[in-house]
Amino acid sequence: MTITNGYCTLDELKEALRITDTIDDRPLESSIEAASRRIDGMCSRRFYLDGTVSNRTYSPQRYSHVTVDDIGSSTGLVVKADWDGSGTFATTLTSGIDFQTEPLNALALSEPITGFQALDTSFPVSSRRRATIQVTAKWGWPSIPDAIREATVLLSARHFKRLDSPLGVAGFGDLGAIVVRRSDPDIEALVDPYRRIVVA
Repeated sequence: MTITNGYCTLDELKEALRITDTIDDRPLESSIEAASRRIDGMCSRRFYLDGTVSNRTYSPQRYSHVTVDDIGSSTGLVVKADWDGSGTFATTLTSGIDFQTEPLNALALSEPITGFQALDTSFPVSSRRRATIQVTAKWGWPSIPDAIREATVLLSARHFKRLDSPLGVAGFGDLGAIVVRRSDPDIEALVDPYRRIVVA
């Protein structure tokens, strides 16, 4: 199979597991896919970048700021506003004049844009939480963070080796069964800084 939007490569995982043949390539690739999507779920975000632009709409809670999903590129970025409540986003806002992206210098630091701060204007706010801002962008992260790549290698290896521990038992020692732990503290430590806090 082909790995789609995986956060590590097959070669990186095989090197970590000291595997030199190709016999297990398919289950290894499957483990990378599963680990990558699990990390998406753990962090409430994804770390791959869309290949094309698409539209998403938002309802600002403040006149001065709007929080958006991760934007990983300034290419094709367009922000439009619906001022009259017609449902058509007729006004195109200009970066550097109407708004600035936040965090400042995010893309230069290989981090995503996560919001817009109004400058010489304000964002339209609907009392009924109607979407008043439309953003066209490439969604995701500019590049995969090193910590996420390492967490994916560890989680993929754990997933692959899980096949050797049926019913969660990795073996037996002097004190009885050796049970596979529910979570890996090293993986948790690597992904924790990247968890997105979702506010309802």
